[in-house]
Amino acid sequence: MTIRVQCWSGPRNISTALMYSFRQRRDTTVVDEPLYAHYLRVSGREHPGRDDVLRTQDRDGAAVIRDVILGRYDTPVVFFKQMAHHLVDIDRSFLGECRNILLTRHPTEMITSFAVKVPDVDLADTGLPQLVELLDAILAEGDSPVVIDSRVLLEDPPLILAEVCRRVGIGFDEAMLSWPAGSKPEDGSWGEHWYHNVRRSTGFTPYVAKEVEISDRLRSVVNEAMPLYERLRAHAVS
Repeated sequence: MTIRVQCWSGPRNISTALMYSFRQRRDTTVVDEPLYAHYLRVSGREHPGRDDVLRTQDRDGAAVIRDVILGRYDTPVVFFKQMAHHLVDIDRSFLGECRNILLTRHPTEMITSFAVKVPDVDLADTGLPQLVELLDAILAEGDSPVVIDSRVLLEDPPLILAEVCRRVGIGFDEAMLSWPAGSKPEDGSWGEHWYHNVRRSTGFTPYVAKEVEISDRLRSVVNEAMPLYERLRAHAVS
């Protein structure tokens, strides 16, 4: 049986670092944002490297689910790094065949970071509405959600990763705590625009609070996002 672990995240949430972490497991294949081209096609959103994504990735979400997410793999575990806002015009029934992790970050930190690349960021770009929808669906099934707050993970990677692994039914591997610097073969074409910092890393960088200036427009997006983030944080692994 293939264990399919999907990590649903918003942007700038250390999701790539988590993918690099799972990549270090000998029993795991990692896949980077397989629904990105589908999202860009359907939403029409302008992102850095948009044309390259649409050129290098299958744009048909249904085909991606069939052939990639539910496809055959040589390893017993497959980790899919996913953006929650990519779940647009998608039949979500496949989620029941996967073990789903919800990754979140404080909206002020996330939104100000994302706005550097996408200045007109709005609530839909954060993935928080979809993350809460996934949370509610998991709770409605009577299951316990696996939610990671990125700050909590950075404060104690061994503890949080061990608990996350336990909850998704795989053993913790110490190799997950570090990785070689540089790009990875699995990185999507968008890595050239988004992955500069994580490619310099060799492990989870300890959390440091940052002083950020936030415009009135971004503040309004943060205010919209905060109640959704708080819903998720209430269920975070600790």
